[in-house]
This record gives sequence, C-alpha cells and structure tokens, in this order.
Amino acid sequence: MDFGLTTEQQMVVDTVRGFVEKELYPHEEEVERTGQVSADLGENIKRKVIDLGFHAPNLPVEVGGGGLDNLTFALLERELGRASMALTVFWGRPSGILMGCEGEQRERYLYPAARGERFDALAMTEPGAGSDVRGMQCAARRDGDDWVVNGTKHFISHADLADFVIVFVATGEEETARGPKKRITCFLVDRGTPGFEIRPGYDSVSHRGYHNCILTFDDCRLPSAQVLGEVHCGFELANEWLYATRITVAAMCVGRARRVFDLALSHAAERRQFGQPIGRFQGVSFKLADMITEIDAADWLTLAAAWRLDQGLPADREIASAKVYASEMLARVTDEAIQIHGGMGLMSDLPLARFWRDARVERIWDGTSEIQRHIIGRDLLRPLGA
Repeated sequence: MDFGLTTEQQMVVDTVRGFVEKELYPHEEEVERTGQVSADLGENIKRKVIDLGFHAPNLPVEVGGGGLDNLTFALLERELGRASMALTVFWGRPSGILMGCEGEQRERYLYPAARGERFDALAMTEPGAGSDVRGMQCAARRDGDDWVVNGTKHFISHADLADFVIVFVATGEEETARGPKKRITCFLVDRGTPGFEIRPGYDSVSHRGYHNCILTFDDCRLPSAQVLGEVHCGFELANEWLYATRITVAAMCVGRARRVFDLALSHAAERRQFGQPIGRFQGVSFKLADMITEIDAADWLTLAAAWRLDQGLPADREIASAKVYASEMLARVTDEAIQIHGGMGLMSDLPLARFWRDARVERIWDGTSEIQRHIIGRDLLRPLGA
C-alpha cells in the first residue's frame, strides 16, 4: 500500500475541503437552529457540486459518474465529514446499488441519479427489524405480473428528499438447516406511487436537519419491472453493493474528528491558566496526544480497507474494524475536546456540543458496533472451523 497521495487524490482533498469550508460551514448554525435546509439552499449546493464536476463521484464514468476508486472516494467522504450532514447530503452520491439496474431501469433511475436529476433513498430498517434484516415484516406477494407490498419502514435517512426509494421487502421463505429464512427482494419505488407514503420520522438529537422518515405501504402495487436485480436475491444484492458504505461512515467520522481536534488544539494553545497555555499541562497535552493517535489510527484503518477493495481483496473484516473503531474514536475525541474547553464546550456558541450529539448515532447506523464485532469475530473463527 502506497501511503502517499497521488496528485489527483490531493486535488480531490483540497477541492472538497475548500468547498466545505466556503460553501457549507457558513450555513451550519442556521441548520442547527431551524433543523431544516431550505429547498433553494439544497439546490444551490447541488448545482455548485455539478458545476465542479464532482456529482456522483462514486459511480463509474460510463454511467455518468465521477469514477473515483474506493480509496479516493474515502478521501472525499473524509472531507465531507467535516461539515453538517444535512448540507453534505446535497453533494450527490447515489446509492451504488443502482449499478444493479438493467435495461429501462437505467434510463429511469441510474442515469438521472448520476446527472443529479433524481435523488434516491435506501430503505431496509423496520420497527421490528434493524440489524436482523431477515426478520423484516414488510412483505410483497405476487398478483399476476405485479407485486403487492404491505408494511412499514422507519429510520429511512433523507427519504423526504427522495424522488424514489430502493426498498428491501420479504417475498417468501425458504427452509434451511437452521429453520425457515425470509427471502428478500429489492424494489424501486417512485414517490407518488399509489399505496406508498413517505411520512416525517422521529426527532433525533444527532444530525439536525438530516431527517429520518417513515415509509408505509398499503396494498402498494408494483410491476415486476420495478424489481432491482433478481427476485428473492435482494440479500445477496445488498451484500454485494452496500457493505462498503460502512467505509463512508468511518471516513466521515475521521473527518469530523479532525475538525474537532483542530478546535481543541487551538484552544489548548491559546487558553491561559496559571500563567501559561493550558496545553503545557500534562493533563491536557496527554489528551491531545491520545486524540491525534486515535484519529490517525482510524484514518489508516479506513484507507487500508478502501485500498483492499480497490485491489479486489476480501475486506469484510477490515471494513468492520474501520467502522467500529472510527465511530467509537469519534465519541472519545468529541468528549475530550469538550473537556479541554471546559464549560464553554457545552455552550451553543461553539459547535462542539453538536459534534458530541452527532457522534452518538455513528455507532448505531450502517451496522451497530456489536454487529461489526460479530463480523470481525466470525471472520477470525471461520477458517478454524469454529
């Protein structure tokens, strides 16, 4: 693995960081205060990203995307992690799973998403089925050449912005050695489809302005042409395209942690107590040392996992390690940054309390810390027959 950045990669880092600081930072306080991003602001951000030539950077060039490899895309996400997620969502990164589109689906969903004309959201989680994807109750039954869907999804990120949703539902059962197992199928569902409703979700303390939604299906009729991939193969499709999104979580955690660290470091150098900068006190300098060591460790774990994907190497364990370590690192770093700032760290005058709240969800979504440890343990023990 080459630990240096190429000229192109450094350009990506510099361009994205400059954009984040100039175009997104100035709007963060308003988003925090109102819990909203205006439609005009969101459209303006998207248009500027398209003008930069950075929209859909994760999709291949042949479908209209930027064609970044996994490592370079992780660097991009790391820089986006510095800003409010409610704003960075408009830096369009369509779901990679849309590469599973075929025929007319590409004209209707994939290409418009790559051009920034249509926005997607991904729906798996249900009130009774989070980490246990096979336990989902939202189901579809065949009716002629159609499927009729009934059920509920919740915690569906940015579905309020979506023109269509990529939905995973149960479409039957199969017998296995461990008993019956749900068969999962993936569907493309347009906003406005009869029987399909996108409703506001719950008020979250993390990532204000980046909304979660509730999706309801009440005898929602979908033609077979809306199936993404093959019938009953949604679980395999998800494993093929979605597990790398955990690299995105890890990378954004690293970016956010570096912004938090910069604030703590500056404060430690400027704040004086007992006649000297507080950074000279061992109690503070050791905190800074631990923080930067953990940030660097999470950064390398993340980039190494992305690099393995680019080399075509197995990366399940490495991605899980990056996700669990980076998300838990962010919690520790934000907490220590507040400690270094003292009481002011908890005041709304500084963004630290926001970062502290935002950090909490990273250990839950895209696979909880417990699920990541399960993946790591399974990967270690399976070769030994355990």
